[in-house]
Amino acid sequence: MNKPLLAALSALAIAGLGATPAVAAPQAKTAKAAKAVTVNFAGTVSLSNCSGSVVRFPNSADSDPALVMTNGHCLETGFPEPGEVITGQSSSRTFGLLNSSGTKVATLRANQVVYSTMTDTDVTIYRLTTTYAAIKSSYGISPLTVQNTHPTTGSAIKVVSGYWKRIYNCNVDGFVYRLKEGDWTWKDSLRYTSACNTIGGTSGSPVIDTATGNVVAVNNTGNEDGERCTENNPCEVDESGNVTVRQGINYAEETYQIPACFTTGNKLNLSASGCTLPKP
Repeated sequence: MNKPLLAALSALAIAGLGATPAVAAPQAKTAKAAKAVTVNFAGTVSLSNCSGSVVRFPNSADSDPALVMTNGHCLETGFPEPGEVITGQSSSRTFGLLNSSGTKVATLRANQVVYSTMTDTDVTIYRLTTTYAAIKSSYGISPLTVQNTHPTTGSAIKVVSGYWKRIYNCNVDGFVYRLKEGDWTWKDSLRYTSACNTIGGTSGSPVIDTATGNVVAVNNTGNEDGERCTENNPCEVDESGNVTVRQGINYAEETYQIPACFTTGNKLNLSASGCTLPKP
């Protein structure tokens, strides 16, 4: 996993705190690239040990309680166990809301862990004590929209870390049938091209499609040492069970399946039509 901050300190000692952001890979001059939207830090958040973002779904209303999305392994009570799904857990976690330039403009607070798991995916969704409309009115910042369709190979993306205030630029290299790391297994994971060399603390960063500005995944892990299927060294497993290790390559978990599980008022309904998220 792209470890929470404390677990990443040893890696930073090796890499050096002065490490520079990844240089954007040259992008082909296509019609899609020409229409790219501006992607910055607005709407992202910093956690105590991870990154995240204020998100809405296509059917969310401005008056709904705002939501923050990060990784399951960023949950303040510890990693969910394989097969564990947490819903409705009380929380008072705080988040630093960033503006477009990466400056913290507010502290937001949660009152609930709406959903958290590391089974099939790696996501935590918090409910805040305020609404999208109130955040927009007070700070001029809108939430990021979670796309409800599957991302595509080759798409230009940006991984926006609110913790490090760094933006990584690369493309979707492809999709992984199963991504296995230690005791956890994730389905249909998104693999980056090598330019997105994310580090500890980038966990939970939104992965944004630069053509639409929508969130298509949540950053979560990478193979650091070339080991096979161990913690911090995920391996790819295909439908035939063949294992591939790609040292230095990083991954995210897709988020297109999440909107179907939220109904009016941003309420979680795991029984809703089309909802495929793991259930408790």
